[in-house]
Amino acid sequence: MKKLSYLIILFPLVLISCKGGMFGKKVKEPFSGSAYQSNARFWRGTGKGVSSKDNIAEGKADIEAKAELAGQVNTTMKQVTDQYLGQTENENAADVADKFQSLVRQVMNTSISDLRKIGEKKYYDDKSGQYTVFMAYEIKKNAMLKWMKKEAKTDQKIDQRQRKVIEDIIDKELEKLDEDGG
Repeated sequence: MKKLSYLIILFPLVLISCKGGMFGKKVKEPFSGSAYQSNARFWRGTGKGVSSKDNIAEGKADIEAKAELAGQVNTTMKQVTDQYLGQTENENAADVADKFQSLVRQVMNTSISDLRKIGEKKYYDDKSGQYTVFMAYEIKKNAMLKWMKKEAKTDQKIDQRQRKVIEDIIDKELEKLDEDGG
């Protein structure tokens, strides 16, 4: 009797696993491969948008991809400033780090330098009447860092000493990219 109750419990699980698993059939979305992931030379972001209107689906995909990129740039810059704070440990380090973070946010809010769309695919589902758009963007890291350095030079809120420290931080990151082949 015990064997029969195990079979009754296991049989539906076997059927589910044969039909694609408990979560459904696995699908591969466009731009999900390694060619669309960030690496030593590029920050990359992908987005997906779904709507009954194709322009709205495009807009959603666009915003999602750019938000992913901006988050990566911001995270990288936070790590750089944290490293700077750990290395210098002087009373002015926190002030410079705050200015650097402010510069990063300002750059991200105004424009992302050298942004390139590297892919866009649009699908329409007749059954649901929905458009699905996938979009992929990339930013060359060294172009973005050079642009940030230029912005630091013209920012009136940063004094000369802080500007020099920020430029040094960016130069170190650029050197790392050169060493990594970026």
